[in-house]
Amino acid sequence: MSSQPEPHILFRREEIEATVKRLAAEIKQDYQGKHPLLLGILKGSFMFMADLIRLLNFPLEVEFIRLSSYRGSRESSGRIKVVQGLRSPVKGRDVLVIEDIVDTGLTISFLLDYLWKRKPASLKLCALTDKPSRRQVPVTINYLGVTVPNKFIVGYGIDWDEQFRNLPDICVLEAKD
Repeated sequence: MSSQPEPHILFRREEIEATVKRLAAEIKQDYQGKHPLLLGILKGSFMFMADLIRLLNFPLEVEFIRLSSYRGSRESSGRIKVVQGLRSPVKGRDVLVIEDIVDTGLTISFLLDYLWKRKPASLKLCALTDKPSRRQVPVTINYLGVTVPNKFIVGYGIDWDEQFRNLPDICVLEAKD
């Protein structure tokens, strides 16, 4: 009989806040004078994206896309599907994708290919967390928050079966003994 896993803090909210401020400073330097489209990947990126855009002092547009590779299971099927597509045009725009975690790279690689076909002026990736130990396809992260170990993480928007998104810290989910 298994009980619900228990979250243990990996990065405290203060560390996350400092990381988001650092990423915002890097993005401001590169996008000042431009009017980029910031594209959040739902659902996991919403907290990170909200905190990030409040720190950006230039005109920008916000858009969301929702992708799925799980199809009701906990293991990725490897087949990515656009569940909620773009409403804003991408052609000729500077696009910055905002992601909560880059894991195998399959989903983000699919999205970047999907976006390149729509001919943006530029396309970059900002990821709060990276788990390179699980990478199956190469991914370039232009703005990286933190690298995480090969453990299941939750909190600050990242979920496990739609739970734990509301945690203010990034936590490792471990089974109870």
